[in-house]
Amino acid sequence: MTLVDHDAAIPDSKLARAITEYVRDTETELLFNHSSRVYHFGALAGVHRGLKFDRELLYAGAMFHDIGLMPGHSSKDERFEVDGAHAARNFLRSHGVPEEDAYTVWTAIALHTTPGVPQHMHPVVALVTAGVEMDVLGLTYQEYSEQEREAVVKAFPRTPHFKEDIIQTFYDGIKHKPETTFGNVKADVIADKEPHFQRGNFCSVIRCSHWHG
Repeated sequence: MTLVDHDAAIPDSKLARAITEYVRDTETELLFNHSSRVYHFGALAGVHRGLKFDRELLYAGAMFHDIGLMPGHSSKDERFEVDGAHAARNFLRSHGVPEEDAYTVWTAIALHTTPGVPQHMHPVVALVTAGVEMDVLGLTYQEYSEQEREAVVKAFPRTPHFKEDIIQTFYDGIKHKPETTFGNVKADVIADKEPHFQRGNFCSVIRCSHWHG
Protein backbone atom coordinates (compact mmCIF):
# COMPACT_ATOMS: atom_id res chain seq x y z
CA MET A 1 0.00 0.00 0.00
CA THR A 2 2.29 2.70 -1.28
CA LEU A 3 -0.13 5.53 -0.48
CA VAL A 4 -0.19 4.70 3.24
CA ASP A 5 2.53 6.20 5.42
CA HIS A 6 5.29 3.71 6.25
CA ASP A 7 4.65 4.30 9.95
CA ALA A 8 1.11 2.98 9.45
CA ALA A 9 2.13 -0.21 7.66
CA ILE A 10 1.54 -3.63 9.18
CA PRO A 11 4.66 -4.60 11.15
CA ASP A 12 6.93 -7.09 9.42
CA SER A 13 7.50 -9.25 12.47
CA LYS A 14 7.01 -12.82 13.63
CA LEU A 15 4.33 -11.74 16.10
CA ALA A 16 2.39 -9.75 13.50
CA ARG A 17 2.49 -12.67 11.07
CA ALA A 18 1.22 -15.00 13.80
CA ILE A 19 -1.62 -12.58 14.58
CA THR A 20 -2.56 -12.36 10.90
CA GLU A 21 -2.60 -16.13 10.50
CA TYR A 22 -4.63 -16.72 13.66
CA VAL A 23 -7.25 -14.06 12.98
CA ARG A 24 -7.58 -14.98 9.30
CA ASP A 25 -8.23 -18.60 10.30
CA THR A 26 -10.69 -17.62 13.05
CA GLU A 27 -12.78 -14.73 11.73
CA THR A 28 -14.97 -14.24 8.69
CA GLU A 29 -13.52 -12.35 5.74
CA LEU A 30 -15.79 -9.43 6.62
CA LEU A 31 -14.33 -9.12 10.11
CA PHE A 32 -10.76 -9.80 9.01
CA ASN A 33 -10.87 -7.01 6.44
CA HIS A 34 -12.67 -4.69 8.85
CA SER A 35 -10.08 -5.34 11.55
CA SER A 36 -7.25 -4.75 9.08
CA ARG A 37 -8.77 -1.41 8.11
CA VAL A 38 -9.16 -0.55 11.79
CA TYR A 39 -5.42 -1.07 12.22
CA HIS A 40 -4.50 1.14 9.28
CA PHE A 41 -6.94 3.91 10.14
CA GLY A 42 -5.81 3.77 13.76
CA ALA A 43 -2.15 3.88 12.79
CA LEU A 44 -2.75 6.75 10.37
CA ALA A 45 -4.57 8.62 13.15
CA GLY A 46 -1.50 8.12 15.31
CA VAL A 47 0.73 9.51 12.58
CA HIS A 48 -1.59 12.47 12.03
CA ARG A 49 -1.66 13.21 15.76
CA GLY A 50 2.08 12.81 16.20
CA LEU A 51 1.69 9.99 18.72
CA LYS A 52 4.37 7.45 19.53
CA PHE A 53 2.85 3.98 19.50
CA ASP A 54 3.90 0.35 19.27
CA ARG A 55 2.65 -0.93 15.91
CA GLU A 56 2.69 -4.56 17.03
CA LEU A 57 0.47 -3.85 20.02
CA LEU A 58 -1.84 -1.69 17.94
CA TYR A 59 -2.03 -4.43 15.34
CA ALA A 60 -2.92 -6.98 18.02
CA GLY A 61 -5.64 -4.73 19.42
CA ALA A 62 -7.14 -3.97 16.03
CA MET A 63 -7.07 -7.53 14.73
CA PHE A 64 -8.54 -9.09 17.89
CA HIS A 65 -11.05 -6.36 18.71
CA ASP A 66 -14.06 -8.20 17.24
CA ILE A 67 -12.98 -11.80 17.73
CA GLY A 68 -15.41 -12.05 20.65
CA LEU A 69 -18.22 -12.08 18.07
CA MET A 70 -17.06 -15.46 16.81
CA PRO A 71 -18.76 -18.52 18.38
CA GLY A 72 -15.46 -20.09 19.39
CA HIS A 73 -14.55 -17.04 21.49
CA SER A 74 -17.97 -16.01 22.74
CA SER A 75 -18.83 -16.57 26.39
CA LYS A 76 -22.33 -16.95 27.81
CA ASP A 77 -22.35 -13.84 29.98
CA GLU A 78 -19.45 -11.50 29.18
CA ARG A 79 -19.57 -8.52 26.83
CA PHE A 80 -18.15 -9.49 23.45
CA GLU A 81 -15.46 -6.83 23.90
CA VAL A 82 -14.26 -8.59 27.05
CA ASP A 83 -14.28 -11.95 25.30
CA GLY A 84 -12.06 -10.47 22.59
CA ALA A 85 -9.81 -8.83 25.14
CA HIS A 86 -9.31 -12.15 26.93
CA ALA A 87 -8.51 -13.90 23.66
CA ALA A 88 -5.93 -11.28 22.70
CA ARG A 89 -4.23 -11.28 26.08
CA ASN A 90 -4.00 -15.07 26.13
CA PHE A 91 -2.59 -15.10 22.60
CA LEU A 92 0.03 -12.46 23.41
CA ARG A 93 1.05 -14.19 26.63
CA SER A 94 1.55 -17.42 24.69
CA HIS A 95 3.93 -15.55 22.38
CA GLY A 96 6.04 -14.14 25.19
CA VAL A 97 4.63 -10.61 25.23
CA PRO A 98 5.11 -8.96 28.66
CA GLU A 99 2.01 -8.80 30.85
CA GLU A 100 2.00 -4.99 30.89
CA ASP A 101 1.82 -4.87 27.09
CA ALA A 102 -0.76 -7.65 26.95
CA TYR A 103 -2.90 -5.74 29.42
CA THR A 104 -2.65 -2.59 27.31
CA VAL A 105 -4.09 -4.54 24.38
CA TRP A 106 -6.74 -6.04 26.68
CA THR A 107 -7.78 -2.54 27.70
CA ALA A 108 -7.85 -1.28 24.12
CA ILE A 109 -10.23 -4.04 23.07
CA ALA A 110 -12.40 -3.93 26.19
CA LEU A 111 -13.00 -0.19 25.76
CA HIS A 112 -13.34 0.09 21.99
CA THR A 113 -17.12 0.59 22.18
CA THR A 114 -16.91 3.09 25.05
CA PRO A 115 -16.76 6.54 23.43
CA GLY A 116 -15.20 9.51 25.17
CA VAL A 117 -12.72 7.56 27.28
CA PRO A 118 -10.07 5.80 25.15
CA GLN A 119 -8.71 9.00 23.55
CA HIS A 120 -7.43 10.06 26.98
CA MET A 121 -5.55 6.82 27.57
CA HIS A 122 -2.47 4.98 26.29
CA PRO A 123 -1.91 5.58 22.53
CA VAL A 124 -2.69 1.95 21.68
CA VAL A 125 -6.00 2.20 23.55
CA ALA A 126 -6.83 5.50 21.88
CA LEU A 127 -5.90 4.38 18.38
CA VAL A 128 -7.82 1.11 18.35
CA THR A 129 -10.96 3.11 19.09
CA ALA A 130 -9.95 5.74 16.53
CA GLY A 131 -9.71 3.04 13.87
CA VAL A 132 -13.07 1.53 14.81
CA GLU A 133 -14.82 4.89 14.86
CA MET A 134 -13.45 5.69 11.43
CA ASP A 135 -14.21 2.39 9.71
CA VAL A 136 -17.63 1.73 11.23
CA LEU A 137 -18.99 5.18 12.01
CA GLY A 138 -16.95 7.48 9.78
CA LEU A 139 -16.69 9.98 12.64
CA THR A 140 -13.27 11.25 11.53
CA TYR A 141 -13.76 10.73 7.79
CA GLN A 142 -12.47 14.19 6.88
CA GLU A 143 -9.24 13.71 8.86
CA TYR A 144 -7.98 11.24 6.25
CA SER A 145 -7.02 12.14 2.73
CA GLU A 146 -8.93 10.59 -0.14
CA GLN A 147 -5.73 8.79 -1.13
CA GLU A 148 -5.38 7.29 2.36
CA ARG A 149 -8.97 6.11 2.46
CA GLU A 150 -8.77 4.60 -1.01
CA ALA A 151 -5.48 2.84 -0.28
CA VAL A 152 -6.81 1.20 2.88
CA VAL A 153 -10.08 0.09 1.28
CA LYS A 154 -8.32 -1.17 -1.84
CA ALA A 155 -6.06 -3.38 0.27
CA PHE A 156 -8.91 -4.61 2.51
CA PRO A 157 -12.22 -4.13 0.65
CA ARG A 158 -15.54 -3.33 2.25
CA THR A 159 -18.48 -5.51 1.22
CA PRO A 160 -21.04 -3.86 -1.09
CA HIS A 161 -23.47 -3.56 1.83
CA PHE A 162 -20.96 -3.22 4.66
CA LYS A 163 -23.18 -1.19 6.99
CA GLU A 164 -25.94 -3.76 7.07
CA ASP A 165 -23.46 -6.64 7.03
CA ILE A 166 -21.59 -5.37 10.08
CA ILE A 167 -24.82 -4.67 11.97
CA GLN A 168 -25.97 -8.23 11.24
CA THR A 169 -22.59 -9.59 12.35
CA PHE A 170 -22.82 -7.71 15.65
CA TYR A 171 -26.35 -9.00 16.16
CA ASP A 172 -25.41 -12.58 15.41
CA GLY A 173 -22.52 -12.37 17.86
CA ILE A 174 -24.49 -10.98 20.80
CA LYS A 175 -28.11 -12.07 20.38
CA HIS A 176 -27.65 -15.02 22.71
CA LYS A 177 -26.67 -12.71 25.59
CA PRO A 178 -28.70 -9.50 25.27
CA GLU A 179 -28.15 -8.62 28.91
CA THR A 180 -24.52 -7.78 28.10
CA THR A 181 -25.59 -4.93 25.81
CA PHE A 182 -26.79 -2.69 28.64
CA GLY A 183 -25.79 0.86 27.73
CA ASN A 184 -24.48 3.93 29.47
CA VAL A 185 -26.60 4.86 32.50
CA LYS A 186 -26.19 8.58 31.88
CA ALA A 187 -28.58 8.30 28.92
CA ASP A 188 -31.19 6.99 31.35
CA VAL A 189 -30.71 10.04 33.56
CA ILE A 190 -31.22 12.48 30.69
CA ALA A 191 -34.24 10.57 29.42
CA ASP A 192 -35.77 10.70 32.89
CA LYS A 193 -35.36 14.48 33.09
CA GLU A 194 -36.04 15.36 29.45
CA PRO A 195 -39.12 13.58 28.09
CA HIS A 196 -38.29 14.50 24.50
CA PHE A 197 -34.67 13.38 24.69
CA GLN A 198 -33.75 11.16 21.72
CA ARG A 199 -31.23 8.45 22.50
CA GLY A 200 -28.35 7.96 20.09
CA ASN A 201 -28.78 4.86 17.96
CA PHE A 202 -25.69 2.92 16.89
CA CYS A 203 -27.25 1.49 13.74
CA SER A 204 -28.55 4.92 12.64
CA VAL A 205 -25.05 6.41 12.98
CA ILE A 206 -23.62 3.65 10.79
CA ARG A 207 -26.28 4.16 8.13
CA CYS A 208 -25.77 7.95 8.10
CA SER A 209 -21.97 7.81 7.85
CA HIS A 210 -20.01 8.99 4.81
CA TRP A 211 -19.22 5.45 3.75
CA HIS A 212 -21.31 3.86 1.02
CA GLY A 213 -22.61 0.32 1.27
